[in-house]
Amino acid sequence: MKKILILLLLIAPLSMFAQSAPKFGFIEFNSIIVLMPEYAKAENELNLLMQQYSREYEGLRTEFEKKSLEFEQLQDSLPENLLRRRQEDLQNLYVRMQQYERETPQNMQQAQQAKLGEVAKILNDAIQAVAAEGGYVCVFDISNGTIPYVSSTLCDDLNAKVKAKLGISPTAK
Repeated sequence: MKKILILLLLIAPLSMFAQSAPKFGFIEFNSIIVLMPEYAKAENELNLLMQQYSREYEGLRTEFEKKSLEFEQLQDSLPENLLRRRQEDLQNLYVRMQQYERETPQNMQQAQQAKLGEVAKILNDAIQAVAAEGGYVCVFDISNGTIPYVSSTLCDDLNAKVKAKLGISPTAK
């Protein structure tokens, strides 16, 4: 009798583990992030920043063209020292334009990473909250194709729950 009782005590915890099988879920990160109002705001801010960079570059280019034309018209009538000074000014302005052209894409990329990184963090936090609330062991992102197969019978589709957590209509696409 003691042996049966000990055996039951040993088997009981194992049966509890079998009843609470690990839960897995999946989401489509890329399709959710584009629905977020924070994403639209970040995209808008990036577009405004790009317009600002374009206006500033256009101002530099206009200034260079104006000074270049002026230099060509006055070059025969200027004394040597003024001629050299204007050439240096033109060259410095040209170098500034080239530097601006090189730095703008890098600055835009950094701004994009920062702004979209903030949005991705909000989405990741929502995914983690939904996973923790539902007792999920793992949530797969199936949007980028790196996971070739996810069983929809063994894994739960968490897209609607994550959208709800973010305040997005679960039916939004």
